[in-house]
Amino acid sequence: MNDDSTSRIVGELRQWVLAAPAGVQLPSTRALVTQYGASPVTVQKALQRLRAEGLVESRPGVGTFVRTIRTARAPELGWQTAALGSPRTSAALLPGPLREAPVDAQALHAGYPSPDLLPERLVRTALVRAARGAAATARPPAAGLPDLRVWFAAELAESTRGDLTAVGAHDVVIAPGSQSALASIFRALVPLDQPLLIESPTYWGAIHAAHQAGVRLVPVATDRGGPDPAELDRLLAQTGARAFYAQPNYANPTGAQWSPERALEVLEVVRSHGAFLIDDDWAHDFGIDTASRPVAGLDDNGHVVYLRSLTKSMSPTIRVAAVIARGPARDRILADRAAESMYVSALLQQAALEVVADPGWRTHLRRLRQQLRLRRDALVDGLRAEAPGIVLDSVPAGGLHLWARLPEGTDVARLVDDAARRGVWVSAGTEWFPAEAAAPYLRMTFTGSDPAGFRDAARILAASLSEAGAV
Repeated sequence: MNDDSTSRIVGELRQWVLAAPAGVQLPSTRALVTQYGASPVTVQKALQRLRAEGLVESRPGVGTFVRTIRTARAPELGWQTAALGSPRTSAALLPGPLREAPVDAQALHAGYPSPDLLPERLVRTALVRAARGAAATARPPAAGLPDLRVWFAAELAESTRGDLTAVGAHDVVIAPGSQSALASIFRALVPLDQPLLIESPTYWGAIHAAHQAGVRLVPVATDRGGPDPAELDRLLAQTGARAFYAQPNYANPTGAQWSPERALEVLEVVRSHGAFLIDDDWAHDFGIDTASRPVAGLDDNGHVVYLRSLTKSMSPTIRVAAVIARGPARDRILADRAAESMYVSALLQQAALEVVADPGWRTHLRRLRQQLRLRRDALVDGLRAEAPGIVLDSVPAGGLHLWARLPEGTDVARLVDDAARRGVWVSAGTEWFPAEAAAPYLRMTFTGSDPAGFRDAARILAASLSEAGAV
């Protein structure tokens, strides 16, 4: 019998159960088989569904009975509001990019590549190997596995063409993903209630981490070329801030990449104020038309705190990132990491090391670059053809996202809700601003599993934009 037969039996039994008094016994499985002309397996599946719905209960050796419905008293939780006090931030408890879309939706809101873009075979093999070794039961050093720290240091040196000086494995601290790393960096570098300069717009997770760390955000306007060095200089002088958070390569959400000249100018400004530049190289593995150029390659006195994660390019399960910092800054970051989680799972670290050491890792990155180009271009073409009101000021040279400007006065929340009802999930740009949004924007991720549907998605977005027109 197929699932349709099971559903039919469930439907008829559900009606019978809802009309029957509590405690009444259902016919036996044998009787139900005869009654419905179904197999015993199909009848058992139907009863399992009814049990899952809480309508019936089984008593081993006796039978199945209509369940007595007990109305639970609603808990009194109002006291928690007073006990908790005001939250540190007014941001949504669950940010838009983390909300789970229906399986059949075109999910352009999430910040991760779809599973078909990840090295599934490498990851599965690496996890099995790691589980068979000492990492399954060993406690790793607080700073991370030595070999993995060596790899991260060597990767940074390679990506900066050897420009970086005096950075080694001892400067690397392994963290359980970039989000945890950001929280530690902010707590370690910025005193409580003190200013942190941050690009605007910028990564929503950095905004949340900064709020939770109790620091005061000072927005620095940025465009497709990055922040204006003169404005950065003015804000550092005005606020006395000693740290600036930025994404020099394929910024989330704008996709901007700093030129080598802009990177040097920004670093010189930071140096002149005796401050830190937090270089979040989250998209290191997502170059399409260019390669990532870490600003850390220009630094020789510990002004740059560098962050790189493997989670997005390897697997959401492998939450492994690295912070590279020198001197007391590194020591404070390590101390914060140790206080929060003591160490990162040796199993995950070893699995990450197994993946990056495999020759297939480089093959995966080459394939990923090709796929990112195809999907980026498919979404760009779809928007330009079907949704001219959604304007792309630039096409990113890397990363995972498109940043689109909407007509002034657009009700962005209404657009997002309407599109979701029609099966297309996107993110409102408001979550990427540390203060008020400069204009109405959408962020769209082009790494979904159905690029063939991007044009249809663009058509739906155009219709939703029409419904949420200027107010």
